[in-house]
Amino acid sequence: MSMYCNIKTQFKNRAALIAALMETGHWTAEQIEVHDEPQHLYGYQGDQRGQTAHVIIRREHVGRASNDIGFERQADGTHAAVISEYDGGRDTSKYGPRWQRALKESYGYHVIRAQQEKRGRSVERVRTPQGRQQVIVTGYR
Repeated sequence: MSMYCNIKTQFKNRAALIAALMETGHWTAEQIEVHDEPQHLYGYQGDQRGQTAHVIIRREHVGRASNDIGFERQADGTHAAVISEYDGGRDTSKYGPRWQRALKESYGYHVIRAQQEKRGRSVERVRTPQGRQQVIVTGYR
């Protein structure tokens, strides 16, 4: 049985988090559960775990022999990632440090895009030759 790890994040904007999950995990909106009250996560054998989350991707959408992935809203408004050691604890894990960095990068883009589009500005994202994300905002006065 894999232990769950809580990973502190700065994800406050739930809509941007969901957009980033859809982008980096290739999940659909229907595969991402959003709850006002935290719900239990389940392990790879279907066993209910003690950990809870407000945003959940159930194990059948995570991968074969995987556990649920969740994001639990904290008192400060951020959503801590709740990912099992099996699914995210190693560099070689599908949802490990590399995916977690991509999720943070995608989240940042979606937050900036939402903020700037409210101001009537255009936002574009491009990748540098080194693979980094570059966000271009146009429409300043």
